Amino acid sequence: MNSTKFNQEFIKNLIRQKEGKLLDFKLKITSREKIAKTISAFANSEGGMLLIGVSDKKEVIGIDPYEEQYMIESANEMICEPHASVSYYPIKWTKENPTDFEDEELIVLLVKISPQKDGLVYCKSGSGERKAYKRSGDKTLLISDSD
Repeated sequence: MNSTKFNQEFIKNLIRQKEGKLLDFKLKITSREKIAKTISAFANSEGGMLLIGVSDKKEVIGIDPYEEQYMIESANEMICEPHASVSYYPIKWTKENPTDFEDEELIVLLVKISPQKDGLVYCKSGSGERKAYKRSGDKTLLISDSD
């Protein structure tokens, strides 16, 4: 059983790392199609984690975890085939020195995507075309027929 404690300290340690094959930071989810490609890529590789609510400068901005989870779930259900195994962990983040105009407590969403056991997770387009993706470093790449 996984005994990792997902808390602010765990998130601080993640933020210190670089984005890579197993980790990606997102400010927020704006496109089901784009996040579906990321889900496919992690599932078709070794799995991985998305940390949502963190800027490219590694600053915790915070998000509405229900809205972000909805976007990911709907992308997984509507676009990914078969559906990937995804777990969600909303985590409270307390700002150390908030200004008068900032919230003291924010929430980030840690999303764990498990590796696909059998076959590939594909993304299907509106026209029915299916494409699979993989992670290579911090990039999401299309899997070609020669892979």
